[in-house]
Amino acid sequence: MTDDLTLLEAQQDIHELIAQQAPLEKTLDAIARWIGILLPGAVVDFMRFDPARCSLSLLPSRRFSEAYVDRLQDVPIGSAVASFGTAAYLRRQVITEDIQADSRWDAFRSAALAEGLRACWSSPVITAQGELLGTFGTYYRQTATPSAVSKRRLRQAAALIALAIIRDRDNHRHRTLAEWHRSLFVNHPDGVYEFDLEGRFQRGNTALERITGYPESALVGRHFNDFIAPDYREKTQAAFDAARAGASRQYETLGTHADGHTYYLEVTNFPVTVDDEIVGVYGICHDITPRKRQEAQLRLLQRGIEASPNGILMADAAQRDMPIVYANEAFCRLTGYALDEVIGRNCRFLQGDETDPSTVEAIRQALAARSEVQVTLLNYRKDGTPFWNRLAINPVVDEAGHCTHFIGIQEDITRETNQEAQIAYQATHDLLTGLPNRTTLDDRLEHDLRWSQQNQRLLAVMYLDLDGFKAINDGLGHHAGNRLLVSIADRLHQLLGPHDTLARLTGDEFAFLMPNVTSREEVTISAEHILAAFAPSFEIDGHALHISTSIGVACSDEEIQQAHELLQHADLALEVAKQQGRNTWQWYQGDRKGDTIEHVLLRHDLHTALRDNQFELYYQPVVDAVSGRIRSVEALVRWHHPTHGMVSPGIFIPIAEQTGQIIPLGRWVLRQACRSLAARRARGERVFPVAVNISSLQFRRDGFLDEVQAILDETGLPPELLELEMTESILLGGAAQAIEMIGALRGMSITVAIDDFGTGFSSLSYLRDLPIHKVKLDRAFIRDILTNRSNAAIVQGIITMAHHMDLVVVAEGIEAREQQQDLVHRDCDLLQGFLFARPMPLEDLLTLPDILPAVTPCQHSEG
Repeated sequence: MTDDLTLLEAQQDIHELIAQQAPLEKTLDAIARWIGILLPGAVVDFMRFDPARCSLSLLPSRRFSEAYVDRLQDVPIGSAVASFGTAAYLRRQVITEDIQADSRWDAFRSAALAEGLRACWSSPVITAQGELLGTFGTYYRQTATPSAVSKRRLRQAAALIALAIIRDRDNHRHRTLAEWHRSLFVNHPDGVYEFDLEGRFQRGNTALERITGYPESALVGRHFNDFIAPDYREKTQAAFDAARAGASRQYETLGTHADGHTYYLEVTNFPVTVDDEIVGVYGICHDITPRKRQEAQLRLLQRGIEASPNGILMADAAQRDMPIVYANEAFCRLTGYALDEVIGRNCRFLQGDETDPSTVEAIRQALAARSEVQVTLLNYRKDGTPFWNRLAINPVVDEAGHCTHFIGIQEDITRETNQEAQIAYQATHDLLTGLPNRTTLDDRLEHDLRWSQQNQRLLAVMYLDLDGFKAINDGLGHHAGNRLLVSIADRLHQLLGPHDTLARLTGDEFAFLMPNVTSREEVTISAEHILAAFAPSFEIDGHALHISTSIGVACSDEEIQQAHELLQHADLALEVAKQQGRNTWQWYQGDRKGDTIEHVLLRHDLHTALRDNQFELYYQPVVDAVSGRIRSVEALVRWHHPTHGMVSPGIFIPIAEQTGQIIPLGRWVLRQACRSLAARRARGERVFPVAVNISSLQFRRDGFLDEVQAILDETGLPPELLELEMTESILLGGAAQAIEMIGALRGMSITVAIDDFGTGFSSLSYLRDLPIHKVKLDRAFIRDILTNRSNAAIVQGIITMAHHMDLVVVAEGIEAREQQQDLVHRDCDLLQGFLFARPMPLEDLLTLPDILPAVTPCQHSEG
């Protein structure tokens, strides 16, 4: 009875140790004691199986010596490996009654006998699933044979050992998994937390405290939406509900920090399931506020880059060929290449035959030095068309300061470059002939004088004026005249030496600069060659045209203070050459009269006057013949010369017409008149229609109509307030063309008047066809209208004829009350002259009353 009680207590101890998850060694010792009760005299051993090495190792125990334990380590199992190895191999109980006699113990017999062991009964320890865990054995110190009961009890002990080992292993795995989970929970850099099924915090890690600003104690027991911005609570609740229903959700939301600021979170929610039942919800959150801010900045940057009109690209600086890794849409539009044709290539594919090698080298040096560079170079589009590229390249460095990429910004400045080149060309060249113009000639004159002096040479200046060009231009039209000028320029160009300059000054005037001559005789020969060049005729529009030139010559061996004096001297010599019969040349003699010199100086000063704004507009009213009421004004130009004072229009207008300066001067007058009236009209001040004189040279110039329209658009003056006055000379360039152009002006709502009517040879023959509005009687008829019956008859005839043609008649130069009364009697419509007002600045004119009383002038009026 006592033995049974002891056996039962031993079994109970074993089950309690297994249930309490006691250490395996302690449980195995309890099993060994229990077996000792079952099998008195038995020495119990336990061997662990290593499936990787397919071997057994004896577990250390005080029941065996250290030497024996060491001998039974890592013993391979097999069909004849002692009792334990064979039992493991065969997976059945193996009994060795006498170790001394059992051949399976050959390898271990000496060790066993030394340990005092004579018999060994071994049983495999196998799980219900058939997994081999090891062996369990009992040794005896004398030969022994087990009974059937003993064998059964050994099998029971093996099953109990298997249970203990499996439970220990499961406990170890559970403890390991729990520790992994705890470590992950505590040390995770993201916030990790648990919810109950109502959404209340159960616990949270340190990262969650850092992200939210709340300690864990302030979170536990509270609903998650207490810490979510109001606009995001519905979204966050929906994600939680989905996780509670068994789904996983990843989403972004907006949290509210403990200090009140909001922050963006990336959250993952998933269910916690135990025994197929959802018991809670896990959450992992990551503060993505910096990422969201960076994403917003990147989106803004990308939108800015994509919206940029300039081409932008990035190249990988780390790779040898620096391939393009990014290009915006503008780059593709600019170059004509699709994005997939660009990515991965070096941008040298934009270069071509005309790309400047020195510019390319400057880029290469900057890239090698990892420095910025700005250049302008010629690139080529996919279709081969060139474009000027203003390129800026800058290195892009990482946090360590290493250059990882280069960013390039490309700007197509082709139009700007072409315009600059065109403007520069137009500023320095005559557009008709392509020769250098007066501005360039002045610069080269200064340069050539210095050069000739430094090289001990003479500078010769030749001033050419074509003989009879006006007759050809008037007779055949300006188109033929222009073609003749181009042909003359081409023929003269063939006479140039390596250092010589040929320039067109104005109209039919040219100039030669010869800075490399050694004597006057050499200059004389050159002058004769120029005259000889005009001997053959010029073939123009089927006509063989003959023309000659007169030449004035000056040389730097004369006494001069400034380089421009040479051109003045040559101009004076030209006057002498023309007086001598033309088609000749003449040296400057230095004995011309002062008034001629002053006249020449004025010709050259006109260019400066336009540049320095020395001109001013005066205005003279045109009044109703009967009432004296102001109906319109005429714009008249005045020249404030810096040294000569006020220069009369009667002096400088003919000079301007002769030199061609009348064109830019007329353009200035038209623009200034329109601008002044438009400005006052915009301010609500009183204005009158304004009449502007247009020269025939300006009228016949290509683009005149476009020029007038452009000035109206620029100034904002309504065309109904503009009247253009022209003389009958406009008909000399072709009556049909003049009629067509005046019709176009009328179509633009601009009125046209014929000035100085009655003095032209063709006035009556074309008057009926001209779509004009008004005629202005030449003052030569008005001056003697009271004393010259012929003039009076002509005036009366013109007025009567004009009225029958529905034209308004203006009489100019009215200086006496009697002239006014006579013209009223003859039904003249409008009057203009000193009797009513002198020309004056617009500010003064606008102070006049609407109706002008007649006054007694003391001098003749001027236009």
